[in-house]
Amino acid sequence: MKAFATLLTVMAPAVFAAAGPADSFYICAQINRDYVIGSKVVTVNGVYKRAADGTWEHQGYNDATLTAVAIDPRDHNVVYTSANNGLWRTLDGGKHWRICNDWGMTEARHVAIDPNAPDHVYLSLPDGIAVSTDRAETLVRKEIGLPERGKYTQLVAIDRTRAGRAFAGCETGIYLTENGADSWRRVLPTTDLVDDIRQSPHDADYWLAVTQSAGAWFSRDGGLTWRQFEGVPSEHALYNVTFDPTDPKRFAIASWKLGILTTEDGGLTWQDRNAGLPDPHRVWRVGVDPAGRLYASVFRETLYYSDDFGRTWQPDALEGSLVNYFLTLPAAARSPRMP
Repeated sequence: MKAFATLLTVMAPAVFAAAGPADSFYICAQINRDYVIGSKVVTVNGVYKRAADGTWEHQGYNDATLTAVAIDPRDHNVVYTSANNGLWRTLDGGKHWRICNDWGMTEARHVAIDPNAPDHVYLSLPDGIAVSTDRAETLVRKEIGLPERGKYTQLVAIDRTRAGRAFAGCETGIYLTENGADSWRRVLPTTDLVDDIRQSPHDADYWLAVTQSAGAWFSRDGGLTWRQFEGVPSEHALYNVTFDPTDPKRFAIASWKLGILTTEDGGLTWQDRNAGLPDPHRVWRVGVDPAGRLYASVFRETLYYSDDFGRTWQPDALEGSLVNYFLTLPAAARSPRMP
């Protein structure tokens, strides 16, 4: 399907910051707790990058519906965001943005770049998956092997070790492609939505997944087979899961009812880490930065952080924020900015 390249173009005053020597940490945040339609309250939403002094710098355009951000590892001027009206792209570090899809691909849930084939972009949709092989100049439905009903896709998680290999988290399970989405096959059946899938930064064969009501799962063979974690309740929705890049045995899970669950022994035991967070513990997302700081986005509250993996918590500066996505851009993947 040909993208409507001139459907809508916007200019944004902010640009994505130049790459530095350290890993960069980004979030997609809504900061609109006090906003209602018609209000004079001005909110700044979208992508934020954490600065060296710990403050958060807004990047790109203002949109409260952003669900994810992806940055081309070869050229950091090329950035994609998924939002309610589809897929947005900038080629100049955020000065100009355009929407890349037509109106048959809206309410995008997630966007991902294949690091081994960076022109390949995956867009997760409520009714399936779209893929581009040309930096989102065109988007094509790639759904062979997905069910006719039940292909709502929350995200596509890319295997960093092999081009064209990725997992889709759908409402009927986890699906695997090994040929760039030309075909998919189910490797874990579920009866409701798979909310998150993550590859370990320490062991590329180790994967985690969480679901709406089927608990948390892990794979040790590159996602070919999956086993359920004991000790993680399945009666409540688990919204996302994250690895600690500084410790291969540390994971954290965010849940609407359970708050935050962590493990420090690779999933053998799990702990409730809600002490110090607002009650009720309605945690929307968790993330871990490159130094091991754990973040928690609490619904209708703010972003909190912990330097002891959830034992104690401090409120961050983004009061009233709701974070939809955390992204670390590794320093090793960097290339100079284009002029």
